[in-house]
Amino acid sequence: MDKNELTKKIESFAPLNLAEEWDASGWVVNVPDKLQVQKVMICLTVTDDVVSQAKNQNCDMIVSHHPLFFVPFEYKDINIYCAHTNLDRTQGGTTDELIKILGLNNCIVKSGEDGFVRYVECPLDIGIFTEKLCRISKNVRVVNNKNVRQINKIAFCSGSGSEFIQETVKNGADAFVTGDIKFHTAVESPIVLFDIGHFESEISVSGVIARLLFSEVQTVFASERSPFKSF
Repeated sequence: MDKNELTKKIESFAPLNLAEEWDASGWVVNVPDKLQVQKVMICLTVTDDVVSQAKNQNCDMIVSHHPLFFVPFEYKDINIYCAHTNLDRTQGGTTDELIKILGLNNCIVKSGEDGFVRYVECPLDIGIFTEKLCRISKNVRVVNNKNVRQINKIAFCSGSGSEFIQETVKNGADAFVTGDIKFHTAVESPIVLFDIGHFESEISVSGVIARLLFSEVQTVFASERSPFKSF
């Protein structure tokens, strides 16, 4: 299939105009003489190892979630495309897929003002909800400064969402699920925070990309894992 037809399928689902201005969503490497694509490797992050996997498995193209702001020379002989903040913002994208995997998509789900945060209205015991999160992440960290036992409105932002904590408080959330929460942010938080890890909160979006492309080309998932180890 023509690689530009593949990217149109992605962009029809996650339009590039949804991406942040600083973002580098879209073509990372567009090899002029490699137009046809039969096999695509899907990954969260393009690394040396992922590029090697793609080449060893005879992939014609890599589709990633995270962008590359610097492209090493050895990556420039394989097509690489990324869908980043546009995939985060679009309906059915990164955060929505996390909510779906947690089995909460049948609850009331609303988008925040900026499009990155989702709000789920669903009364849950905090212990039961923590168990749900632990099924998808071995690195769950919980901040519960007020010893809350019951949560009713949960905010979600896959990836790194610390900057949205004040928004979630303003919008009446009892808890916020995200990644990359810093120490002082945790100390000062007036609501419950669940840091499930950047990787763990986003890796499921690979399935979203695969569903967009599987009817057109063969898709394979890169073998990836979080750089953080649990003991």
